[in-house]
Amino acid sequence: MHVNWTRIFNGPEPVRINKWLAQEGVCSRREAEALIAAGHVRVNGEPVKDLGHKISTGQTITLAKAAGAALEAQVTLVVHKPVGLVSAQPEPGQIPAARLLTRERQWGPVRIAPDPAWRVAPLGRLDMDSRGLLLLSQDGVLTKAIIGPLSKLEKEYHVTLAGQLAPQKIKLLRHGLSLDGRALKPAKVEEIGQGRLRFVLTEGRNRQIRRMAEAVGLQVTDLIRVRIGPLQLGELPEGRWRPLTDSERATLIAQSK
Repeated sequence: MHVNWTRIFNGPEPVRINKWLAQEGVCSRREAEALIAAGHVRVNGEPVKDLGHKISTGQTITLAKAAGAALEAQVTLVVHKPVGLVSAQPEPGQIPAARLLTRERQWGPVRIAPDPAWRVAPLGRLDMDSRGLLLLSQDGVLTKAIIGPLSKLEKEYHVTLAGQLAPQKIKLLRHGLSLDGRALKPAKVEEIGQGRLRFVLTEGRNRQIRRMAEAVGLQVTDLIRVRIGPLQLGELPEGRWRPLTDSERATLIAQSK
């Protein structure tokens, strides 16, 4: 968004401008409110001052170049989280995955300068005892695409288990379990080796796979997330990170709908 972004609203009824910008995939509602407060949003050439402003059919909405610069400055980072680090806000004595975001640990041909002031949040749970693909982001639109209630993105895990992998247990893991009194969505579960299962989920309950395994008498000894939607962990080494590319972001958003 290197130039002014302009679009005519053709909706049948007035709608709050922050909601519409989020629906268009421009930014999240919260980000839209920040752009409005900064004077970067205009309707028919006039700056919007009210955060609750509604737009009507035929009105022209314009975002200033400064709005595009602010949105493009948001970062999303692809991390291969090791066991022992937490993905979210750490409790005393815990180490956050964001601690990996140093120049020395950056990997790949696309390089950006790490910033200690980055305020990035994990897009999806990956507990301290698990490893693999983790996204840390400031991007509200991408957050909604990956962990929003309407997201259709799959998450794939390779899991090593202790216990007998009987066919009936695998059948229950696929469909037939509940957690916290609520039925789980059907899961894709298949054997990929001795004592190893591939799980593909479309939801992310707290410690879901570990609790599913315990419910059928199995114990997880290793769990690695290898894919989020079309994004693969690939060859990214454990403990290293890289920036998400623009094309990867666009594909994640497109396939989440």
